[in-house]
Amino acid sequence: MKEVDDAAAEILAAFPPNDEERLPLLSALDRFLARDVDAQHDAPPFDNSAMDGYAVRADETAGATREQAVALRVEGESRAGGPTPPALVRGVAQRIFTGAVMPDGADAVVIQEHTRREGERVEVLEAIRVSGNVRKRGSDLRAGQPMLKRGTRLGAGELGLLASQDLASATVHRRPRVAIISTGDELRDIGEAPRPGSIVNSNGYMIAAQVLEAGGDPWVLPPVPDTLEAATEAIRAGLRADVLVLIGGVSVGEYDFVRDALAAAGVTLDFWKIKMKPGKPVAFGRAGAVPVLGLPGNPVSAWVTFELFVRPGLRRMLGDPSPTRTRGKVRLAAPIKRQPGRPEYARARLDGALAHLFPRQGSG
Repeated sequence: MKEVDDAAAEILAAFPPNDEERLPLLSALDRFLARDVDAQHDAPPFDNSAMDGYAVRADETAGATREQAVALRVEGESRAGGPTPPALVRGVAQRIFTGAVMPDGADAVVIQEHTRREGERVEVLEAIRVSGNVRKRGSDLRAGQPMLKRGTRLGAGELGLLASQDLASATVHRRPRVAIISTGDELRDIGEAPRPGSIVNSNGYMIAAQVLEAGGDPWVLPPVPDTLEAATEAIRAGLRADVLVLIGGVSVGEYDFVRDALAAAGVTLDFWKIKMKPGKPVAFGRAGAVPVLGLPGNPVSAWVTFELFVRPGLRRMLGDPSPTRTRGKVRLAAPIKRQPGRPEYARARLDGALAHLFPRQGSG
C-alpha cells in the first residue's frame, strides 16, 4: 500500500504541462502563460501629466508660496488625446490635464489646487521640483523588458497589462480534457425511471464539477454496467481524452471488473491501494501518455481522492507552478477518536483557525 505523499508525487509526475494554444485575451482569463512575455512598447509611451494643472519649468517656481506667489502667463493647452501642444517658452505656463502630453520645454506640473488663476495669468502658490507630477516615458516598462513570466496566472490585472501593450491574445497551456466513467449496475441518470436497488449517478456530476473547478474540460461518459466487455469498451473510448478517471469498481468484490478491463484496454497499473481513510482503493496507471485513475465509488472517498491526486495533476497540465492546495494547521474544537496507522481526512466547518468536525464522517 502506498503512502499518501509517495502516491501523490508519483501521480503528479505523470501530468506534464499540456501543449500550447493561443487565445483571445478574455478567453485566457484564469489560464497560465506558456511563454515569457516582454514589453512591446514603452509604458507610458510619452511623458504625460499625472494631474490636472499647469505645465511649467520647475526652476521658474522656485520660492513660490501662498504669501509670495510666482505669476506666469498662460498660453496654450494640452489635453489627453488632443493635438500636439505648442512648446513652452520661458515665463509661460500651459494648461494641462491628466494623461495629456507634456509640452517641449516643460519639466513639471503644478497641480490646480496649488494655483490661483487671474485671467491670462496664473499664480503658482507652491514651488514644484523637476519631474513633479509627471509620468515619464518608460517609467513603468521599457520596450523589450521582461513583463510577465511563464507560469503567471492571467487575472484581470495581467490581461489589462497585455492589452495595454497592444497584445490581443496570449499563449497558454491547453485545458486538459478529462473522461469520467462511473461503473455499476445500480447507476441511473437523473430523470430515469427508478428501478429496484438503483441510485442516481451523482458521482459523475460531482467529479465533473471538480474538473471544471480545477480548470479542466469534463467529458462524462454514460454509466457502465458490471461486465468486463462494457467496462473495457468504455475505457478504450475514455483513453481518447488527456486524462481518464473511473469511479467505482476498483475494490475486491466479485463484480468489480475495472482492473481486468483496464488491463484489457492496454492500461498498465502502477498501484491500486493508498494508505488513507477514506479512499484506500485508489488505482493509478497509464496508457501511453494518458494518466488513468480509479477512484472509490463512495462519494466522500471519490471527492477526497480527486482533491488529493487528480486536481494537482490537472493544475500542472494547465501550467500552474503551484498545483497543490495551500495547507495550514487548525485546532480541533473537540477531541476526535481515530485508529492510528494511516492519515484520516475529516470534514469540518472552519471558524478562523478552529475546526468543528461534522458529526457524521462516513464515506457514503
